[in-house]
Amino acid sequence: MRTRGRRLLVAAVALLTAATTLPAAAAERHAGQEHPSHGGLSAVIRYTEYGIPHIVAKDYANLGFGTGWAQAADQVCTLADGFVTLRGERSRWFGSAAAPDGSLSSASTNLSSDLYYRGVREAGTVEKLLAEPAPRGPSRDVEDLMRGWAAGYNAWLARNRVTDPACRGAAWVRPVTQVDVAARGFALAVLGGQGRGVDGITAAQPPTTARTAAAGSATAAGTGDPDVKRTAAAARELFDTADMGSNAVAFSGASTANGRGLLLGNPHYPWQGGRRFWQVQQTIPGELNVQGGALLGTATVSIGHTARIAWSHTVATGVTLNLHQLTLDPADPTAYLVDGRPERMTRRAVTVAVRDGTPVTRTQWWTRYGPVVTTLGAQVPLPWTATTAYALNDPNAANLRAPDTALGFSRARDTAGVLAALTRTQGLPWVNTIAADSGGHSLFTQSQVLPRITDELVQRCSTPLGRALYPSSGVAVLDGSRGDCALGSDPDAVQPGIFGPARMPLLKDAPYAENSNDSAWLANADRPLTGYERVFGTIGTQRSMRTRGAVEDVARMAARGRLTVRDLQAQQFANRVPAGDLVAADAARACAALPGGTAAGSDGGAVDVSAACGVLRAWDRSMDTGSRGALFFDRFWRKLTATVPAAQLWKVPFSAADPVRTPNTLDTSAPGFATALADTVTDLRAAGIALDARLGSGQFVVRSGRRIPVPGGTESLGVWNKVEMPWNPAAGGYTEVTTGSSYIQAVGWDGGRCPVARTLLTYSQSSNPNSPHYSDQTRLFSDERWVTSRFCEKDILSSPGLRVVRVSDRH
Repeated sequence: MRTRGRRLLVAAVALLTAATTLPAAAAERHAGQEHPSHGGLSAVIRYTEYGIPHIVAKDYANLGFGTGWAQAADQVCTLADGFVTLRGERSRWFGSAAAPDGSLSSASTNLSSDLYYRGVREAGTVEKLLAEPAPRGPSRDVEDLMRGWAAGYNAWLARNRVTDPACRGAAWVRPVTQVDVAARGFALAVLGGQGRGVDGITAAQPPTTARTAAAGSATAAGTGDPDVKRTAAAARELFDTADMGSNAVAFSGASTANGRGLLLGNPHYPWQGGRRFWQVQQTIPGELNVQGGALLGTATVSIGHTARIAWSHTVATGVTLNLHQLTLDPADPTAYLVDGRPERMTRRAVTVAVRDGTPVTRTQWWTRYGPVVTTLGAQVPLPWTATTAYALNDPNAANLRAPDTALGFSRARDTAGVLAALTRTQGLPWVNTIAADSGGHSLFTQSQVLPRITDELVQRCSTPLGRALYPSSGVAVLDGSRGDCALGSDPDAVQPGIFGPARMPLLKDAPYAENSNDSAWLANADRPLTGYERVFGTIGTQRSMRTRGAVEDVARMAARGRLTVRDLQAQQFANRVPAGDLVAADAARACAALPGGTAAGSDGGAVDVSAACGVLRAWDRSMDTGSRGALFFDRFWRKLTATVPAAQLWKVPFSAADPVRTPNTLDTSAPGFATALADTVTDLRAAGIALDARLGSGQFVVRSGRRIPVPGGTESLGVWNKVEMPWNPAAGGYTEVTTGSSYIQAVGWDGGRCPVARTLLTYSQSSNPNSPHYSDQTRLFSDERWVTSRFCEKDILSSPGLRVVRVSDRH
């Protein structure tokens, strides 16, 4: 920022602050709460339309303070619930058998979650990571941000009465520390590793009798082909399924109207709970100026833009964990052999308080490779027998660097600066990065923290289970009894046991660079990426319907050229259904050809499906809220793909030589086709849903007692604007949208000082139903309208709803 710009910013903030009457503190303190710290921290928060805060502070500690305060004002109950999780206190407050919301781990019960996080807390895991010198540990600026965030959150609690009914008057809403804030970053980092195995880590116990040991040994994974095959199939399904996804595309100047870059980011995240985005602008005059979406409980912008650069992330295919199969000491199942020498496991006894019950104590078992684990999810059993156990290696358990990566992006001036930040910090655990800049550059890179699993190492060190799992799922199972099977290190890696930056898939300055959660291979279909290890993802394999549709769309846009931000906005809400384009016409013709207009349902009964044929024929192949027949096709396609094997679904199979257009041509003679039609008709009629009902009548969210229709389509349909709504016949059919498009941004540049940016936070800024910003952007999303970004000072100051508040920890 130029000197004159800095002076104008400081002067404007001072003038506005002086002219604004600060609201009196709604000063009912919570009984027993700690007073906030008195370090003299303060910030100025300028609120514009839709409750978007623009926070100005003199340094990182004060910026963190303003961010923590403003997040608490919008999301205090969601944040407080997360801190209960991180302290391992869910069983104490909510009961041990209840299930957490899944935002911070895959734990199936509060007890499992508490045993894990109490173990993390008692082992001092986060404190040790904070003590690491940068770049292995967080920088001083990030530490100041986290310290300030905690102080800001605490100050808000001390000065305000909670009005959100989700936690109003709750004793579990308490002040936090810098370690609590860092622990949230740790939890996000290990989501794909230890976080995926929480149930298996906390339930792992050695066999206690000869009988149970023998029984376990007989079914141990790796001892028989049937078990190996089933486990491999379950692992493939587990690692192909996630509650997060995303699309993003960067266009270089070769594709745009003015030679500058363009970026459209469309991350798909849960609409409820602690993994939501929250929109903010953060400014330190002369040092930092960034706007975008921050994950709740974090102090940096995760996805955003500055005056010169814009970036987004997509969940990557890299497998962030691996397993080591342990050969146990015959005399002691809690000792394992490495090069013939026994090593004892480390015991961690963890005690969890339980509401209205006796505290639960359970031992966790740790090895040189990581914790012993007996399951990954519910589907992948890894039994601990008298001879074998499995240890989970998660390199992100030593990674607290994501905030420094995000801060590096926020300071970057171009895509080269983004790449430099990734190289310097290596902090991203499970996402790709897509970026564009005002100079016309585009970037895609799968720069994530992965265990250093090379194909050569797998070939040399895989167990029988690993030889089945690795090709299909990317999960390596290495022989833990051999020292020569250690992961090793790359010389340019920030920490041991991970790949260095030089090994990451990378695409620079392509006319377009796109990802929709498939591997890096087709980031640009004309410049495919190859040569990376299997743990990063596959090469030459079938792409998802969403990837195929996305590549078709963005390749067509790049070929047309002269693109502007308006083209990005149109792509976001095109709501085209690639699956519908491929199959709806054939399905309608085959439906019309059914004898007597009837088909047998899965229960064997005859169903009149004749009305469905016209619905399929008339459907506009989109998922706009007014699209008639969209609900029918969604239900039909889900049923068909769930019952007909992929190999039988298409007449033209997948070809790596034509990966975007194959497979194609629906095989309507497949036995499940007519059955899927019949069952769809039966389901919708039983739920009281007309076959030609508008999409918005069944795809919605409820806010303040009112249904808001939601555009977009489910994963299997391949719609760019992805949303997911579960089917629950007991609840009347479709239920509320649970996940999908979240913080969306379309960003470009026109040669002026301010970026051209349009944004949308689909589920709105606050989770408090009493907030005016509980559903305002959700209504915009329903109407497919955008928020014009107020990034520059002149735009912020001209906001008709401008509200300025100076917050501080002084009383």
